[in-house]
Amino acid sequence: MTLSELDKRIIMELQAGLPLVSRPFEALAKRLGITEEEFLARVHAIQQAGIMRRIGAALRHHRVGYTANAMIVWQIPEEKIAEVGERMARLPEVTHCYQRAALPQWPYNFYTMIHGRSREACRQIAKKLADIAGVDNYRLLYSVAELKKSSMKYFMD
Repeated sequence: MTLSELDKRIIMELQAGLPLVSRPFEALAKRLGITEEEFLARVHAIQQAGIMRRIGAALRHHRVGYTANAMIVWQIPEEKIAEVGERMARLPEVTHCYQRAALPQWPYNFYTMIHGRSREACRQIAKKLADIAGVDNYRLLYSVAELKKSSMKYFMD
């Protein structure tokens, strides 16, 4: 699929963020001079073509009280990675979940990101994840500052 100029304008509208109204896609469509149905059909086509995977919200978790953030690094046997990944990716406490290669000086090969209202809450979440996964070799790495919270911009004015 080749993106049309309309498709690019739709992506530009989406990457700028959704308006806080009851029908955000209708509002974006109106700005482009098309119907909400046409807007949503083009978004669906772009997703079906694999150009755009999803539309998601970026929550500013610090502003809503989740001030403790931890990357949990796990040492998981290779033969269990897929199974553990499937389990953890389904959990609402996990916002990011991915595998990386272990290194001789860093044996951790699996990573999950969690957010809590305190470090103790993060420790409790980590324990719950460890119990679910049947893994006990992990460490919590806490964030000390949020440096960036923005999405990619693929098309600009």
